[in-house]
Amino acid sequence: MSLPKNFNTAEIEQKWYNFWIENKFFHSEPNEKEPYTIVIPPPNVTGVLHMGHILNNTIQDVLIRRARMQGKNACWIPGTDHASIATEAKVVNKLKQQGISKFDIGREEFMKHAWEWTHEHGGIILKQLRTLGASCDWDRTKFTLDDDLYQSVIKVFIDLYNKGLIYRGIRMINWDSEAKTAVSDEEVEYKETPGHLYHVRYKLTDSDDFVVIATTRPETILADTAICVNPNDERFKHLHGKKVIVPIINRKVPIITDEYVDMEFGTGCLKITPAHDPNDYEIGIKHNLEVIDIFNNDGTLNEKAEFYIGKTLVEARKLIMKDIIAAGLHEKTEDYMHKVGYSQRTNVPVEPKISMQWFLKMEELAKPALENVINDNIRFFPEMFKNTYKHWMENVRDWNISRQLWWGHQIPAYYIKDSNDFVVAANTQEALELAIQKTKNNSLTINDLKQEEDVLDTWFSSWLWPISVFNGINEPDNADINYYYPTNVLATGHDIIFFWVARMVMSGYEYKNQFPFKDVYFTGMVRDDQRRKMSKQLGNSPDPLDLIAKYGADGVRVGMLLCSPAGGDLLYKDELPEQGRNFANKVWNAARLVTSWNVENVEQPASSKVAIDWFNAKLNKAIEEIEQQYQTYRLSEALMTIYKLFWDDFASWYLETVKPAYGKPMDTKTFEDTKTIFDSLLRILHPFMPFVTEEIWQNLYVRKNSETIVFAEMPKAKKYNDELIYKFENVKSIISNVRKIRLEKQIKFSEAIKLSFNLIEGDYDNYFDEIIIKNCNLETIEYTDEKIQGAVSFIVKNVEYYIPLADNINIEEEIEKLQKELEYNRGFLTGVMKKLSNERFVNNAPPKVVEIEKQKQTDAENKIKALEEQIANLKG
Repeated sequence: MSLPKNFNTAEIEQKWYNFWIENKFFHSEPNEKEPYTIVIPPPNVTGVLHMGHILNNTIQDVLIRRARMQGKNACWIPGTDHASIATEAKVVNKLKQQGISKFDIGREEFMKHAWEWTHEHGGIILKQLRTLGASCDWDRTKFTLDDDLYQSVIKVFIDLYNKGLIYRGIRMINWDSEAKTAVSDEEVEYKETPGHLYHVRYKLTDSDDFVVIATTRPETILADTAICVNPNDERFKHLHGKKVIVPIINRKVPIITDEYVDMEFGTGCLKITPAHDPNDYEIGIKHNLEVIDIFNNDGTLNEKAEFYIGKTLVEARKLIMKDIIAAGLHEKTEDYMHKVGYSQRTNVPVEPKISMQWFLKMEELAKPALENVINDNIRFFPEMFKNTYKHWMENVRDWNISRQLWWGHQIPAYYIKDSNDFVVAANTQEALELAIQKTKNNSLTINDLKQEEDVLDTWFSSWLWPISVFNGINEPDNADINYYYPTNVLATGHDIIFFWVARMVMSGYEYKNQFPFKDVYFTGMVRDDQRRKMSKQLGNSPDPLDLIAKYGADGVRVGMLLCSPAGGDLLYKDELPEQGRNFANKVWNAARLVTSWNVENVEQPASSKVAIDWFNAKLNKAIEEIEQQYQTYRLSEALMTIYKLFWDDFASWYLETVKPAYGKPMDTKTFEDTKTIFDSLLRILHPFMPFVTEEIWQNLYVRKNSETIVFAEMPKAKKYNDELIYKFENVKSIISNVRKIRLEKQIKFSEAIKLSFNLIEGDYDNYFDEIIIKNCNLETIEYTDEKIQGAVSFIVKNVEYYIPLADNINIEEEIEKLQKELEYNRGFLTGVMKKLSNERFVNNAPPKVVEIEKQKQTDAENKIKALEEQIANLKG
């Protein structure tokens, strides 16, 4: 069937995606086949598609489609994450616009609003992924607040608590005053921020002398409970044991000594604020200092500050410095660049804060998770991220798992009325039974219990994802978990290696005693061509759906993968999907050419037979290379191998060689062989470009109604003649040289010319002569044992070729051209000889590499000799 001139991407994409879905080609159930499983990194439930999603999900789709074509039972689990902080913030903001506070309506009513928001805005991103061609098993779509996943999280919390790994305690945590919740250390991003270093005087209590401290946060002076100096600092030994007066608040505090203090930083005197600095907190515990928390949860000052109550930290900073200057206690102020921690969720500075929180002990959980990455039971691609992972795991800290939010998995702890005690249970009834056992008070009722208000960190549900999507926590021995787990590969951004990857590995070994995935493919960040992160504020982040509408899904997929090495950032520009679209058009036009031929039962030309032999060798070598590239997750290289094979070798050389002359028929043998080759090309290309390949594949042969390239067998490499491939590269050079001479000398292609050759050394291989004759429109290729006068010549390997031009040759121009070529080859030879004269290179390089360099030397010497003779010949 002939194909239309234009490739209508939108029409074809919708047609084939509907066809795949209606036939449930992406659905998987356990069977006798080898499973191949991927779980999607769940995007925020109310999120929309961005460029990072396009890259990551294209990679997953390439891998899962290839697995189907290898005959495996491929299962790609889609789903979304409830995203506690982000979703709650949106719902709170919506209610605020209606003049409603979440605390006014209470938890139950607020949760109704949150679910309404989720049902209204949730799942959009999964629908958008369909436009990309994502071949997920949509029947298995999961959400981290689904009943079974919810119960999995609660069950794990209870289990870890009963094992003594979860505890409740007062600790210094990171506080997000915008979201009004704690955030983990991994959710804090440190940025170089311009600020000031304020030098402030603290007067001694027993004299008019003073010490000077340097601080970037003068507002915390109101919470100071000590001044600390290094015991080895000679400047301050006379102050040991004395007291100073804290400015403004006039609190008397001791001067203590601790080797923690850096004598070289600032003034050498350190103000100690245990409630608002993690290091000060540790010193405070060590020296039994008072802890004064002066911050409200919304980032304003509370009554304990005594001054500037209700003011924001920035406002308080300005006011206290004004008062310090007025009191004559200001020494100086310096400009200062320092790292400030920002919440990744809200992009506001986090505040160190003392708080009662729930924590998970990580040390024991981390041991098998570290060991099995270091010993390559779990493989990282690229491997460099092993060091990053190792450093974090060896220095892992307990995980703050509680969040002061309502949207999420409510912590299953129940506080007993009129006591400081609590129990941990799956539900209220179980909690009551445990409370009665614990207190030995049989008169307790459900009304005497109050469940913990806090929810669990979103990552506490995500870390179970590869297990919980198969219900492996609630039913540890069910058919799905036994068949699909462990999964094969996780494709994710390296920015969540700690949040998610490391923790999934921990939960995998804790609950299945096995890794959750064999391989981890780390994608890079998608940035603009100035290496900036994509963001709405910068206006440098295109809408992926607009790109798909403009360039087609296949074009966008190819554009994103052409220059995206594992772990390396992708520098996006519109030329990338444009290049992808152009490639899709190239494939389409090649198909139009092949399906337009008038086929008759005529004799096969010799040139076509040779071309078929050559291209089959080239194809099988490419399939072999592509398999190796897949094995090491060099997907961009695999795509580029296919891209070059199709564009350079198939379209530019093979089709040009086998296509019949204008008005002539195509012979049946070449036509059938070409269709077979095209079919193989479509199959290896399909994982990258599913839509255009399905459309062409369906039209290449008569197909059954339910037949699809989705399950077509992926070609395997057969034995091939490498010598054939190598020699054809020389053929390309011969044809290119002849075409160049035709162009330079303005010889029409319709005018047949003669080509003569002379051997510099060795033998002549005439196997490809028919291809050269056809592609160059030659009368003959003849041997000559002497130089041909009045001819333009060129050299390929051991053969010098001549095209007689009689009066058409300009001797001066020809000499000038040959002279330039001679100079180039002399320079090339010098470089080769430099390598070969280097003993270190000759002794250490693989023998094959040295042999290649020696062959380059021989070829260059022959070419130089021939060029010198040509120039001398022309000069007469």
